[in-house]
Amino acid sequence: MTHINSFIPPVSSPLRDTSPLLPSLQDPDTLRVSFPASGPLPIPMTNDYLFRALLQRNNNVLKGLICSLLHLSPEQMCTAEITNPIELGASVTDKTFILDIKVLLNDHTVLNLELQVINQHNWVERSLSYLCRNFDSLQPGDTYQNIRPVLQIGILNFTLFPEQPEFYATYQLLNVKNHSLYSDKLRISVLNLTQIEYATEEDRSWQLNSWASLFRATTWEELTMLAQNNDYIKEAADTVFRLCQDERVRMECEAREDHYRTQLGIQRMIERQAAALEAQTAKIQAQASSLEAQDAKIQAQASSLEAQDAKIQAQASSLEAQDAKIQAQINEIKLQAAEIDKLQAWIKAHGYDPTDI
Repeated sequence: MTHINSFIPPVSSPLRDTSPLLPSLQDPDTLRVSFPASGPLPIPMTNDYLFRALLQRNNNVLKGLICSLLHLSPEQMCTAEITNPIELGASVTDKTFILDIKVLLNDHTVLNLELQVINQHNWVERSLSYLCRNFDSLQPGDTYQNIRPVLQIGILNFTLFPEQPEFYATYQLLNVKNHSLYSDKLRISVLNLTQIEYATEEDRSWQLNSWASLFRATTWEELTMLAQNNDYIKEAADTVFRLCQDERVRMECEAREDHYRTQLGIQRMIERQAAALEAQTAKIQAQASSLEAQDAKIQAQASSLEAQDAKIQAQASSLEAQDAKIQAQINEIKLQAAEIDKLQAWIKAHGYDPTDI
């Protein structure tokens, strides 16, 4: 994967399972809290409010996730500051809840991070909008050279391009002929939670598959297994457990789940209507094709009948011509017979016996 060199130096080595991933903990309570060993999670890890609350509450987890996504060592991640925090537990609505998390990395690079559960079929345009909006950050008096690098990373619970499924994909502005990079200050990445089996060796070396499995987890048993080889995930699980004990946070998470169910119900209804309309359209098109085929058959039969009629007309004309010829011959014979009768009458009138002639 190509690194954006303008905001962070190249990485010398990936985060291995055997490496100590977790910096010294700033919250001493973290050491005393342990999540349950079994049972279902009270809130799915794909809940976007829980996702935001987790990363906002625990900066170590935020750094760990970003390091894996950007292929950075902990030493290269000096600071990661969420610049659009929300008041955790405060009542929010779909209109007021900020889905994307804006992070300032090392006081220099802008990262827009978002977890998207339901496919609203607008992610490409939406991610471009976020990317361009954050890139246009010049203040009065600034020069264009001072524009900060901007990254847009979407963690999606659906496949963006079904015809080309990938686990982790990165997109940049490239020359269409020789694929040379136009600028290293813009980049969009997509982590597909539904395609973990497509994770490459590089993805696994940076433990992206473990993070994806974390967000896909539905039980504490899964988190226990994942936490065995990743201290960041262990701390994430502990933080999630504490967040779920906060009634206000849990209620907001549950409200988001209700929102998902409503949106999913609407989406499925729209999909059913679209499928019914598509089936009806296909049926109408099939009927139209059948009618066209019938019309073509009728046209062919009409053309055949016209050809037969033309043949019959030609035969009738021929018969008429033959009849006229026969009538002419009959008339000629009648004229000849009349002449013979006249001749016989003349001979008889002059005393001759016509039989003697």
